[in-house]
Amino acid sequence: MKTIEVDEELYRYIASHTQHIGESASDILRRMLKFTPGQQAVRAAPAAVAQSMQARAEPQAAPVAPAAPSVTAPAAAQQPRDKVRAMRELLLSDEYAEQNKAVNRFMLVLSTLYSLAPQEFAAATETLHGRTRTYFAGDEQTLLQGGNHTKPKPVPGTPYWVITNTNTGRKRSMIETIMQAMQFPVELTDKVCGTI
Repeated sequence: MKTIEVDEELYRYIASHTQHIGESASDILRRMLKFTPGQQAVRAAPAAVAQSMQARAEPQAAPVAPAAPSVTAPAAAQQPRDKVRAMRELLLSDEYAEQNKAVNRFMLVLSTLYSLAPQEFAAATETLHGRTRTYFAGDEQTLLQGGNHTKPKPVPGTPYWVITNTNTGRKRSMIETIMQAMQFPVELTDKVCGTI
């Protein structure tokens, strides 16, 4: 196995083409390049490679010149896709893969969701509670009122605390409710919940 460095933009592009959880970067690239295992690598002439790279770069460089109003509309339209891409990147990240406990993956997903849209996250968690318990709060004491064994923990990078002594199914249900409220695609929501 060889290691290569890619810039952030290229990494995000590759990660956005993930088709299933656990798919390796090599598998994604093989599919994108239509390269099968054992296939002989074909060396392109340096001039052909340079021409190909220049042709790809030119369409991206041209849209920079137009006035700002034409740029603002696509930026707003791309925002939901960026949220989706960020969640897919989380699922592919080493940090996420290294989490061997459901509660740690749960906390990482919550932290990421908050970082993507704090107001939407806040709205989604406000109404999220059980019959006798509050699941999210701004402080530990509020959650302890629902019982001393709720095991409240702070959600990293957020002002929120969450109870953590729920079973994995309940944690998945919380994530599903939040992601639906934040208008993530059902397919991605199911993928994320399946990894908790």
